[in-house]
Amino acid sequence: MAMAALRREGRRFLLSSNPSPVVARSAIFSEESSAALGVRGVSTQVVRNRMKSVRNIQKITKAMKMVAASKLRAVQVRTENSRGLWQPFTALLGDAPSVDVKKNVIITISSDKGLCGGINSTSVKISKSLFKVTSGPEKETKYVVLGEKGKVQLMRDSKNHIEMTISELQKNPLNFTQVSVLADDILKNVEYDALRIVYNKFQSVVQFLPTINTILSPEIVERESEAGGKLGDLDSYEIEGGETKAEILQNLAEFQFSCVLFNAALENACSELGARMSAMDSSSRNAGEMLDRLTLTYNRTRQASITTELIEIISGASALEG
Repeated sequence: MAMAALRREGRRFLLSSNPSPVVARSAIFSEESSAALGVRGVSTQVVRNRMKSVRNIQKITKAMKMVAASKLRAVQVRTENSRGLWQPFTALLGDAPSVDVKKNVIITISSDKGLCGGINSTSVKISKSLFKVTSGPEKETKYVVLGEKGKVQLMRDSKNHIEMTISELQKNPLNFTQVSVLADDILKNVEYDALRIVYNKFQSVVQFLPTINTILSPEIVERESEAGGKLGDLDSYEIEGGETKAEILQNLAEFQFSCVLFNAALENACSELGARMSAMDSSSRNAGEMLDRLTLTYNRTRQASITTELIEIISGASALEG
């Protein structure tokens, strides 16, 4: 609702403006344009309409900032609690982004709504860079996109490489069951040697960190374990029960993916709300500055109109007396 109202006010503001191309913040009666047109060339009614539109936009941006702030705290607590889910897997299996594999799947997590700064552009940019690094003559790289904004940006030049798209993930509060079903759906529909999850890790309200987590398939984990290196310590663990090592690695990989995806979705949602708070705060301040300039222009225009009328009355009286 708030975003629709903001777009509506923005369109009304643009329609009441000069139809010539304008620059966002300097278009509202800058000092130069006022001097060029002269104060008489500006209608007080036009200025009042623009002031009304800017004031309405400022109310909407302030409301959106308050809504984001009210949601942020609850999501932040859940995000901090979810970090303990995937950390044991990192200690056991490691996070090996440099492992060379043939089939890569890049899972890009973005938001469904805009007006949240550059978090979506950052995720898409990192994903494209990762795509170039993991592509090759004998390699296959595909995208799985979570969020409408990431989908729109990647569809422009990577449409043929998108395997799955998922929207409205954050329409309702995220829970682990929901994300587990989503993770199982992804694993059933894509073939992979490595899953690379790209998201924005929440640092603070004004800071987020683009992050990549890598999850290897059970076959690659077993191969790397036999070759030694970071995953070579797996052989030091004793396996109990009737399950084989391959079955245990399969179960671990599926559960690890669910845990990492759950944390990544929450981290990105938290970063989105923090970025929206900052963006709406900046927009509110910009609207206040615009109102100050418009008020000054309106007062000058009104004063010029009054002065003109007084001059005309005095001139008329002098003519009658003469």
